Amino acid sequence: MKRLLSIIVSFTILGIIYWKIDFPRLIQVFQNSNLSWMLISLGMVIPLTMLTAWRLQQLIPIGKRLGFFEANRLILAASVLNMILPSKMGDIAKAYFMKERGHLSGSLSLSLVIFEKTCDLLSLLLWCVFGLIFYSQNDWLFWIMNASVTLGLVTGVLLLASRQFAELFFDIIRVILPKRTHPKLEKFRSSWGQMHNYFWHDKVHLLQIAVTSIFIWFLHLLQIWFFILALNAWTPFLASLALSPLAILAGLLPLTFAGIGTRDAALIMFYQPYFNAPTAAALGLLCTSRYFVPAIAGLPFLGQYLSTIQTIQANKKSLRF
Repeated sequence: MKRLLSIIVSFTILGIIYWKIDFPRLIQVFQNSNLSWMLISLGMVIPLTMLTAWRLQQLIPIGKRLGFFEANRLILAASVLNMILPSKMGDIAKAYFMKERGHLSGSLSLSLVIFEKTCDLLSLLLWCVFGLIFYSQNDWLFWIMNASVTLGLVTGVLLLASRQFAELFFDIIRVILPKRTHPKLEKFRSSWGQMHNYFWHDKVHLLQIAVTSIFIWFLHLLQIWFFILALNAWTPFLASLALSPLAILAGLLPLTFAGIGTRDAALIMFYQPYFNAPTAAALGLLCTSRYFVPAIAGLPFLGQYLSTIQTIQANKKSLRF
């Protein structure tokens, strides 16, 4: 029911957007697009998926083995599940897959996935802060967003860097959240602690994963800038480094299906100084393709994980690792 509601909200927002901008103008933007840049930008999905799979391999402890092809299958299968399961459960399912196939224990596999997604979020925030430093916009809204993103980045880094800060953070969250969520919170706290113990014993390995994550997200944001070029529009790259992460963060709000609608509206608002609403709406569709193309590519591998999906759906309130 919750998933159905999010789909309704997404398509309602899109319907309003397309009605406001006049849908034929959106079609015209794609008709006038640059085919070469379009192929280059869409084609970046391939190296991005492969690089993310390589990073997943590097996360696996020495002595355990995860093949490159298997890592790619896990990434693509998780992309499919993120489209059909609520709350990014595809990423949790990826941990479950690694456990079921004997790569890792359940708690460690969950810890690795938590660390992987934390690195992704912090890398996105880092590039956003970097872009906002050079973004010459004195609007009060951007000052608030700049402060919020910076606070999120600092908090995330402290959570990774300090076990004491993490314990204090979880204690505060425990007071705020209702009691029914406490068992899940404790499981998450335990996984976070195990992740701390695993990664901080080898700081060189930790640095390698962090640098790789930052580079991966640079390529993600570069892809979005290439989308702009494909639509025969223009935005300075440093400005796009500030604006596109803000739109991605808007898409992470748990209101819509795969961020569709909220991300599109954010792109129209943030890129308003550089191009018109139909172009921004077209950019929104291309940004959505970043999630749909890997999901489509992952469909052939989904059958291998059907039994795991059924287990996850049966235990979605409390996965037993």
